[in-house]
Amino acid sequence: MSLESPVLDIDPLIDDPQTRIVVCCGSGGVGKTTTAAALGVRAAERGRKAVVLTIDPARRLAQSMGLTELDNTPRKVAGIDESAGGELHAMMLDMKRTFDEVVLQHTDRERARAILDNPFYQSLSAGFAGTQEYMAMEKLGQLRALDQWDLIIVDTPPSRSALDFLDAPKRLGSFLDGRFIRLLMAPAKVGGRAGVKFLNVGMSMMTGTLSKVMGAHLLRDVQTFVAAMDSMFGGFRSRADATYKLLQANGTAFLVVAAPERDALREASYFVERLAAENMPLAGLVLNRVHGSGAAQLTAERALAAAEALDDLDADGPAGRGALTDDPPTPQLTGEFDEPAENLQSAGIVDQPRGKAGLGTADGGEGTPGTDSADTNSPESPDGHPADSAPAQDPPAGRPTEPDPLDADRLAAGLLRLHAERMQLVARERRTRDRFVSVHPDVPMVDVAALPGDVHDLEGLRAIGERLAQGQPTAA
Repeated sequence: MSLESPVLDIDPLIDDPQTRIVVCCGSGGVGKTTTAAALGVRAAERGRKAVVLTIDPARRLAQSMGLTELDNTPRKVAGIDESAGGELHAMMLDMKRTFDEVVLQHTDRERARAILDNPFYQSLSAGFAGTQEYMAMEKLGQLRALDQWDLIIVDTPPSRSALDFLDAPKRLGSFLDGRFIRLLMAPAKVGGRAGVKFLNVGMSMMTGTLSKVMGAHLLRDVQTFVAAMDSMFGGFRSRADATYKLLQANGTAFLVVAAPERDALREASYFVERLAAENMPLAGLVLNRVHGSGAAQLTAERALAAAEALDDLDADGPAGRGALTDDPPTPQLTGEFDEPAENLQSAGIVDQPRGKAGLGTADGGEGTPGTDSADTNSPESPDGHPADSAPAQDPPAGRPTEPDPLDADRLAAGLLRLHAERMQLVARERRTRDRFVSVHPDVPMVDVAALPGDVHDLEGLRAIGERLAQGQPTAA
């Protein structure tokens, strides 16, 4: 018996006008992008003006929503039923472009050009550790400030740890307040030769070491970048703090997405605890790709036992099969007349009178067309009359071919074994889920049944949305 947990009601969550931000988070490969897109489609068709922000580089969201491409600008999704007054936009985070927009927005043109052309900045904005997570926070803050949508759905970055999204603002603040950054900023604040002299005196040993490790050219690029970014550092920190508070607000809801697998639920458990520690509102857990069976009353043990019984029956052959039935054996048909077959009653092989020629006619006469004449392949019999019977090897017209019972048994045994494997998978997923529920019994959950194929269009996303909204209890 599986453990029960509170039911996660998706429709009341996305219908509530007080819900302004939904964050889908979890470990990689559990269906965060599909869940976020399905929520966006369902919310829009229920009357919300929604926008989906994805950070997944696989770009599956664009394919599912019928968009040729996603970029840093929200694009309207066609094919959405807008009869309820809603609409849906979708976008994909372009990390470097978002960073460029921040620079252009918060500095003058001359300094912005110096920053954008700096080699260290180009490397930082293209793939520096933690930059993607921080830029996701920046873009979320921008979308919320525009106030063009009443619901923002965020698909968090596919990081190794789902906690990176929450840690990005704090890591940025620590980076900006670090001694290394303050030391690099000091020469720019002093200025001129005095600054160079200060740097040479105060950092003589460190710069020598960094020059060997990083190279003198890279160190100069870093110093130039820090000097140009000096006026922006305060803005980075204040916006990061504001977005972090936005995530803690009542209008935000976190959905932890997981698969019924041990590693994914262990990550989900850790994330649930972190959200509670950070005072962030957790809506519940979406357990994605859950397997089930339409014949759950047939256990794996019974299915395997039945398959083994069929295998034993096949091994015994016709004798074993006849022992399991009271029906008399079916007589074999020898042709149009119900006569004893050749050699059926004899103890051995005997010669018929007149040899094979005597079998060429129905009455044993010669020259009359028969069912097994030596020249049945000829269009006419030897006396010139057309043959009036089919060759003996062809089955009589109108008689269906009887299926081989051995083949049917083998097919049934194979299906029983497949069912046993499915039931074993279902039992393993239930045990894994029960362990999570035993640790977090108060976390609302919803099971999303696995689809037979990949989601690649709006119909597939609607099907996922319907499964999300069913609100079935996680207990069996």
